[in-house]
Amino acid sequence: MGTPLEAWHEIVRTRDGAALESLLDDDVIFESPVVHTPQLGKRVTSLYLRAALALLNNEKFRYDNEWPGPSSAVLEFVTEVDGITINGVDIISWNEAGKITHFKVMVRPLKAINILHQKMGELLAARSPV
Repeated sequence: MGTPLEAWHEIVRTRDGAALESLLDDDVIFESPVVHTPQLGKRVTSLYLRAALALLNNEKFRYDNEWPGPSSAVLEFVTEVDGITINGVDIISWNEAGKITHFKVMVRPLKAINILHQKMGELLAARSPV
């Protein structure tokens, strides 16, 4: 499987939900650019990341820069949704077992945050059990 960073890139490439589940630690923390509080646990993190992969990982998506460390990485991405360019970073940390323990997303500019908030809200509402 390689490093957690290599595994993440493969998930982005393939959109493999099962691989995503196996890469997340049970107690992973997810920080969204539009949700005030950190989201805790594999279930909710998987829900957010699957929705983000569906929305953002389109034909315009690319990682432009990468700053890896021994147990973390910062990945700068660019994509487009509804004609709005979204620029952001994924800040990913993992443990010695190779599981992602913390995933933070930061996005700019304000127009991008607004469209992301709207579209992710729609996707999450459609995917969440009532």
